[in-house]
Amino acid sequence: MNLIPAKQIVSKSKKSAYWFDTEYNMNIYKGCSHGCIYCDSRSDCYHIENFDSVRAKENALQIIEQDLLSKRKKGVISSGAMSDPYNPFEQREELTRGALELIHRHRFGIHIMTKSDLVARDIDLFEKINKHSPVLVCMTITTIDDELCKKIEPRVSATFDRFAAIQKLTEHGLNTGVLMMPILPFVNDTIENVVGIVEAAAKAGAKFVYPAFGVTLRQNQRDYYYNQLDKHFPGLKQKYMNTYRYEYNCSSLNQKGLHIAFKNACEKEKLLYKINEINCLLKPKNEEEQLTLF
Repeated sequence: MNLIPAKQIVSKSKKSAYWFDTEYNMNIYKGCSHGCIYCDSRSDCYHIENFDSVRAKENALQIIEQDLLSKRKKGVISSGAMSDPYNPFEQREELTRGALELIHRHRFGIHIMTKSDLVARDIDLFEKINKHSPVLVCMTITTIDDELCKKIEPRVSATFDRFAAIQKLTEHGLNTGVLMMPILPFVNDTIENVVGIVEAAAKAGAKFVYPAFGVTLRQNQRDYYYNQLDKHFPGLKQKYMNTYRYEYNCSSLNQKGLHIAFKNACEKEKLLYKINEINCLLKPKNEEEQLTLF
C-alpha cells in the first residue's frame, strides 16, 4: 500500500443541524476502492487525486495518539466521511483497529460510517469503548436488491452481509443504524425499496434509519455518474439532464411519497429517524443514562 504524508488526522468537526453531532473527524485512509457510482467525495472540491486508489497516511497511529493527547476536551470521533475506514486493505493493515485501541486508551467515543461487514471484526474494541464513551456504528445501505447493489456499489459488501454485521454488533449491545443514502432518482427511489430497508434494519436490531431521498451532483462527479448511468442504465442520463439540468441537489420526484412511507415504516418498527433523536445516542455515557432515566 502506498503511504502519503500527514501532519494531523484527528481534527475538529464542523457542526451541522442535519448531521451527526460529533466533536472530531478522523480519516486514516485517502481515496476509496468501493467504486460507488454516486460518491460525492469524487468531486474536484475535495482535491483527491486518483480517488479510486486507497492510500494510508504515513505514521497514522503515532499521529493519532499525538492528536488525542493534544485534545483538551474528550468527545466522539467520527470516521468514514471521506474514505471508508474498513476498505479491503484494512483487513491486512489494521490501522482502524489500531486507532480504536488508542481511542479506548484515551477514553474517547467513536462514530463509524462504513459499507463493509469487516466492521464486525472489531466488536471487542467497540465493547471496551462502550463501557466509558458512546459507540455508534452506521452502515450505509441504499438497496435491498443485491443485483442492483452490484451496479451502483460494485465493490462493497453485499447488502445482506451488511445487515448481518449490524445484527452481530447489536447482539453485543452496541448502537447501530442505517444511512439510507443516497436514494437515486429513477434507480432505487421506490416505496418497496425504502420500506424494505427499514424492515430489514429493524429485524437486524438497528436503532435508526436516516435517509436522503435524492443525490447531489457537481463537477467531475456528475460526469462520472452519467458515464456509469450510460453503462448500467441506458437512456437514464438523458432523463436526468431533462429533469435536473445542472442542479446540485437532485431530489427524487417521489420524495414526498417516499418520506411518508418511510416515516410510517419507522414508526411501525419503532426506529428513530430524526437526527436530533439519533444524536442522543452520541451523548456522553452519564448523560445518556440520565436521558433514559427521565
